Amino acid sequence: MNKDDLMQTLYLTGALQQGHFLLSSGLHSDRYVQCALLLQYPNISARVGEELANLFTEFPVETVIGPAMGGIIVVYEVARHLKKRAIFAEREQGKMVLRRGFSLEPEEPVLVIEDVITTGGSVREVIEICNFYRAKVMGVGSIIDRSIKPLDLGVPTKALLRLEIQTWKKEECPLCQQGIKLAKPGSREIPLSF
Repeated sequence: MNKDDLMQTLYLTGALQQGHFLLSSGLHSDRYVQCALLLQYPNISARVGEELANLFTEFPVETVIGPAMGGIIVVYEVARHLKKRAIFAEREQGKMVLRRGFSLEPEEPVLVIEDVITTGGSVREVIEICNFYRAKVMGVGSIIDRSIKPLDLGVPTKALLRLEIQTWKKEECPLCQQGIKLAKPGSREIPLSF
């Protein structure tokens, strides 16, 4: 699956959407990537997971970890192709934590996987969890990197596709100024007070 194939698949599955969106980072955008629509098809999620896993085959990892909800399917698929363990972190009282009996060992080599990276906030929270357990983060991967500029997460960071999608702060958003209705498609709870 090359970048053109992935882009076409994003459009065909409805995963790349146009409109006025409130991102989980709090920024506004005119496009949104809803990877759940891409990953709802097992044949596509398996292929995407395999392609993402192929970017990290030389990395000595034991566990693949990512944030719930968006990262769960892709974490599982990457781990399946690498033949490693798959776990996820989730929010509890607004903070990303390991639950459900998941844990990491000191020095355990881990790979952090996310569906879409915008500001890197969720990935940084997962890295903090890994650091708390003294696990060793070997790299970060995502299906899509839509950050404004490449992020420095302190480890090798790779994505299947880099999308340059404009984002704005609320007070600078031209879509707000035009009165276009705001949609909140993300999974992080942000109060709407617009």
